[in-house]
Amino acid sequence: MGYKYLKRGIRIGFSFTLGMMLLLSGCSGEMEEMQTPKIPEDMGSATEVEDVNLVELDSSIVELEEGLFAVRYDGDYGFDGFIAGGGASSDGEVIAYLADNLLSGLNLGDLLGGVFGCSTIAVQSPEGDTLFGRNFDWNTCEAMVVEAHPDNGYASLSTVNMDFITQNVGGGMVGMALSLDEVRTLAALYAPLDGMNEAGLAMSVNMIQDNAAIEQNTDKPDITTTTAIRLLLDRAGSVDEALELLGQYDLHGSMGMMIHFAIADSTGRSVAVEYVENEMIVTETPVLTNFYLAEGEKQGIGTEQSHERYNILMERLEESPEMGMDAVRNVLDSVSKDNFGEFESTEWSIVMNLSAREARYYHRENYEQDYTFRLGE
Repeated sequence: MGYKYLKRGIRIGFSFTLGMMLLLSGCSGEMEEMQTPKIPEDMGSATEVEDVNLVELDSSIVELEEGLFAVRYDGDYGFDGFIAGGGASSDGEVIAYLADNLLSGLNLGDLLGGVFGCSTIAVQSPEGDTLFGRNFDWNTCEAMVVEAHPDNGYASLSTVNMDFITQNVGGGMVGMALSLDEVRTLAALYAPLDGMNEAGLAMSVNMIQDNAAIEQNTDKPDITTTTAIRLLLDRAGSVDEALELLGQYDLHGSMGMMIHFAIADSTGRSVAVEYVENEMIVTETPVLTNFYLAEGEKQGIGTEQSHERYNILMERLEESPEMGMDAVRNVLDSVSKDNFGEFESTEWSIVMNLSAREARYYHRENYEQDYTFRLGE
């Protein structure tokens, strides 16, 4: 199934994407053997980025502060085999693959389950770097940053809500198994909610409150939300490559929920990918919140607050067509959940420098404290 392109009116020399609320995933299908991706030679940053609070990781999960963890995984985590073997068309099938192929046949129960929220922003800095920011809004949860270095794919950073992995699993052997760092890390690799890779691609998934569901059913392989993110982080080096890959799969929205993707790359291009009547539609846009941007009868459907955030961000964008990393952090702060008096909080915010391959994390709306990760260090 092909996709349509839509271009919205505002073009200000860079892209700026935003959204709020998300969900989960699963997958199925066959694919030709992939070549190891090549990293562009011009990935050096135009900005000398200071050391803020640089985090260096190994295979042991570390707790950076209460509720925020991080880990590194090097090697094969089975994703090529997952795709080549037919993938999965639901979260349950993803779990079955993990249990049968990577986790020694453990009965993992409902390993992946739940919904979540987010906001994203992509913008160029005065020095010419491309920055991508992201808020994740949800109830208090445990978050984990996963640095992945696969044998056949791009190195990446991604973030996982660990409550989706641990809360829905029974006790006994399973509970004990999930306390093991390697088991939790392998599960987390299949459940990213956002991330960036060493080629300069960033991605986030955002929810739209709509009764429609995404169930593409053609003869293509199948993917769902978080495995789509893992696929693109591993294999796509640009927005064009990401769109080409997505177009090769049938997407199935987890839990019957409607989502759209925010995707940006180091050239400054940023797009929204939406699904209307199971057709993939790509809109180049500087701002994305939680309502449809695709032209047609769905346009504008979403929460009232998502329109409010859209207007706030458009104003910020018009005031500052270029932003540094601190300015992007401040923009994320301006649309974090404490500004709206709701029950959720912004559990994490990320400012990613897609040119320098650096990400600064801010936990639970404490924008004075960052944790900095650098791919390739």
